[in-house]
Amino acid sequence: MYTAVLLFHSWFRWIALILGIMTTLAAFTDRSAGRTTVDRWSLFFMMVLDIQMLLGLLLYLVLSPFTAEALKDFGAAMRDPALRYWAVEHVTLMLFAVVIVHVGRVLARTARTPQSKRTRQIVCFSLATIAMIAATPWPGMANGRPLFRV
Repeated sequence: MYTAVLLFHSWFRWIALILGIMTTLAAFTDRSAGRTTVDRWSLFFMMVLDIQMLLGLLLYLVLSPFTAEALKDFGAAMRDPALRYWAVEHVTLMLFAVVIVHVGRVLARTARTPQSKRTRQIVCFSLATIAMIAATPWPGMANGRPLFRV
């Protein structure tokens, strides 16, 4: 089960990253008022991040041997950079990305002017995408993982 969920979580990250970039770019280029393509992109972005979060929480709380070890002795895990990354850093930044996308969608819907809506979207979706890129375990990093798991 661990391998299957990890494989899906790993491949699904590409959809999340691509949607993050596309949504951010759409927010930068969209100048129309009312319901826009950014609203649709952001909905898909939010849905994919929610699925990623559920898969990640399943890994974090139930399936992952890394976090199981970290949760046994959290103090020792904080002294081990690899365990700390998986137990705290990765999950915190990714959770931040999920929350900021939800907040960005709400703030955009409650904006009074099209310009304030656009600004809110740009800020929130950019922050979320940057957080996702920063928290992804890229190859070559200390906690790096393969780009494509097979």
